[in-house]
Amino acid sequence: MEFIAKINILPRKEILDPQGKAVNKIISQLIVNQIYDLRIGKRIELTINASDKINARTIVDDLCKKLLVNSITESYEIEIKELLN
Repeated sequence: MEFIAKINILPRKEILDPQGKAVNKIISQLIVNQIYDLRIGKRIELTINASDKINARTIVDDLCKKLLVNSITESYEIEIKELLN
C-alpha cells in the first residue's frame, strides 16, 4: 500500500526562534497587532510503501528520529494518509 506522510517540524517552544521573532515584529509594524507567537519551521512530504498505516507511521517516525529532526531543538508531528488509486 502507498501512503503520503506529511511531517511538520517546528522549533521547540523553549528554543529561541529568531526567524519567527523577526517576521512577527515586521507583521506587527506593517499589518496588525493581533498576531503573536509566530514560529517558523519546515514541512516535509514523502510517499512511502508499507503494509499498513501503523507500519508507515513507524517507518516515518524512525526516519524523523534518526535523520530529519534534531530532537534537542525541534518537535514534530506526522500525518499519514493512504493514497487511493
